[in-house]
Amino acid sequence: MHRRLIISVGLVVLLLALAPVGYMLIEGMSYTEALYMTVITITTVGFREVRPLSPAGMYFTIMVIFTGVFSLFFIISSLITYTFGEALREIMGRRRMDLRIKKLSGHHVVCGFGRVGEAVCETLAEAGADFVVIEKDPLRAAEAVDRGYLCLEGDATSTETLMNAGVPRARGLVCALESDADNLFTTLSARTLNRGITIVTRCVSRDSVDKLLYAGADRVISPYALSGKRMATFLLRPGVFDYLDLMAHGVSLDYRLEELVVGHGSELAERTIGESDIRARTGALIVAVRRASDGEFITSPNKDTRLGVGDLLIALGRVDDLVELEKLSGARV
Repeated sequence: MHRRLIISVGLVVLLLALAPVGYMLIEGMSYTEALYMTVITITTVGFREVRPLSPAGMYFTIMVIFTGVFSLFFIISSLITYTFGEALREIMGRRRMDLRIKKLSGHHVVCGFGRVGEAVCETLAEAGADFVVIEKDPLRAAEAVDRGYLCLEGDATSTETLMNAGVPRARGLVCALESDADNLFTTLSARTLNRGITIVTRCVSRDSVDKLLYAGADRVISPYALSGKRMATFLLRPGVFDYLDLMAHGVSLDYRLEELVVGHGSELAERTIGESDIRARTGALIVAVRRASDGEFITSPNKDTRLGVGDLLIALGRVDDLVELEKLSGARV
């Protein structure tokens, strides 16, 4: 479009420079008369000629008219495209994104694309999970779109915005807004829309923890307290810190940690780890089990540990091993 605009403007400028020369040579006009004749011809304003034209001058004028009108047409069309094209592309892009969001189910919703929300989105994207970002700041929302994320520009505390993000169909929601009050309203609205959704909420003040849990948050996390603990752990046990970080994120190592849940009809339900022969059949190792009945963690399960429907398994293995274990468990968290 820019190239077409430059060519059209250049053609008009060239015509304004050369056409007067033609009138001067053919009709013997002065430069002022020739330039005036060229301008009224290109713009087709309908003024009378400076003087009667000879047949050669008439043919030359026809050529100037066609060339000038053609160039002006492309200049005007390029300007219109430049002015409204970006808005039209934005509207069409917004429409396509809304349609993609409406088709999502079992996805995650990230409220806020600040420093915390950005880190959450990067982790979800690396894991290949479907998610939608809700961001009020137009610049931050545009940045999320530029990164290829599905994003809604709006207020996450609004029930309508949460509905548009598919919260009633979503699997999880992260409240990473700047204030605890906004996170509280968003958590309460999301829990009302979807009773089964998992909600993780950011918290700045310790006084807000109980309020957020009461509003429906499943887990309340303070980035400052968490960062402090991680920094202290790195000072005290740097090797353990690095190893667990690599295992949790599944990078740089062949093995990774994953969590799965024992589903209804699973081969693992109501059988011990030894009876299911999980290690031999999948290659994965069960390192912990959280009971569905009381939430108790068994950190050192052995072959006699019996698994039940809804139990959460923390497994260690290669990607292929974990895929096989997922097939046995029948469901994945």
